[in-house]
Amino acid sequence: MVVFPKAKINIGLRIVSKRNDGYHDIETVFYPVDLHDALEFVPSTGSDELVVTGIDTGPVEQNLVMKALRKLREGYQFPDLRIHLHKAIPSGAGLGGGSSDASCFLKSVIKYFSLPVSDPDLNSIALSIGSDCPFFLSGAPSYATGRGEILEPVDSFLKGHYIVLMNPCLHVSTREAYAGCAPAQHIDKLRELILLPVNEWKNRISNDFETYAFAKYPVIKKIKEMLYVSGAIFSQMSGSGSSVFGIFSEKPQISTEFSQFIIYKGFV
Repeated sequence: MVVFPKAKINIGLRIVSKRNDGYHDIETVFYPVDLHDALEFVPSTGSDELVVTGIDTGPVEQNLVMKALRKLREGYQFPDLRIHLHKAIPSGAGLGGGSSDASCFLKSVIKYFSLPVSDPDLNSIALSIGSDCPFFLSGAPSYATGRGEILEPVDSFLKGHYIVLMNPCLHVSTREAYAGCAPAQHIDKLRELILLPVNEWKNRISNDFETYAFAKYPVIKKIKEMLYVSGAIFSQMSGSGSSVFGIFSEKPQISTEFSQFIIYKGFV
């Protein structure tokens, strides 16, 4: 079976509070983009095996696909698997690639082997792997609160816009990014702000991680500034970084100096 886990961007990201369990409550909008990995698995007569090609993601045993496999095996029986993951979504880039791979793998294995997993149980397994994994079970644009697992579907409000997604080949630690930010309450709700025209977002919708990331990695800030110079009606770092996206009303011309950072461009 072959599937294609998609990346996401965060439109706005607010750190609302620190929780007693060590996590943070956030407010964000997850929006899927067509940058994707490729994931294939087949039943095997040997032991479970994962082969990763494409972009390096580190040790195989730490890959979230393997974590998802181990979690699923705790409660359900199915054959050993030979798995091939080809990575096009960079890791540590704020695009949710690892979480998308894990959630897509869970759904696919359950479907392929007709495992008796209820939707609440699947959601619980996904959340145990990563806070944004529940989003990738559906992959529909969603307003997210809590750890990111409380999801409210929203319209595909970016349809018809052109997006450029750029990555400076930096791995930003989510743990360090959270440590570098202070939680804060907001009067206006992101759920309401995204209803505004996109060209009114610039001074209204923010990502709390940008202050930390821009100070530590100035190139991320430069990419955002360049996207605005190139005509973006809105630009922002995604997640805790390091990727930056620009939303355009028409196909943009990107400076040659920054063209090597482009990892995806096309209509949303």
